[in-house]
Amino acid sequence: MFKRILVATDGSTLSKKAVTSAIALAARNDADLVALNVIPRYPRSYLEGAMTFSAEDIGRIEKQWAEKAQAMLDTVSARAKESGVRIKTTTANSDLVAESIIAAAKKYKSDLIVMASHGRKGIKRLLLGSETQHVLAHSTLPVLVLR
Repeated sequence: MFKRILVATDGSTLSKKAVTSAIALAARNDADLVALNVIPRYPRSYLEGAMTFSAEDIGRIEKQWAEKAQAMLDTVSARAKESGVRIKTTTANSDLVAESIIAAAKKYKSDLIVMASHGRKGIKRLLLGSETQHVLAHSTLPVLVLR
């Protein structure tokens, strides 16, 4: 049924459930799996009086985020391989999470996107909106949402 499944993960408890389900679905369908983590860009403030960081500090922080993302994806990869699933891991550096997920699904010719019902909580979700909702509204591919 599915030949290539993209799973978006941010390391949260809910996204770990999505990864587990995506691995099981890929194993049942003999499908390839693409695991994606979107790494945000470090926020820069241009408001007067706002705290600023040097370019070196920003680079160091972004490097730490990238290393954390790669470690998380390495764990996903090991779990998939234990289940006999072919997997590719990838990251995207962007503040546009939903758009990055949709773009990666197109790039890797996925026929299904698997993701958790939400990643952000509280005021951040209210202000920034649900990335899952955005993917559901804008993707032309089927999206399996796990809670």
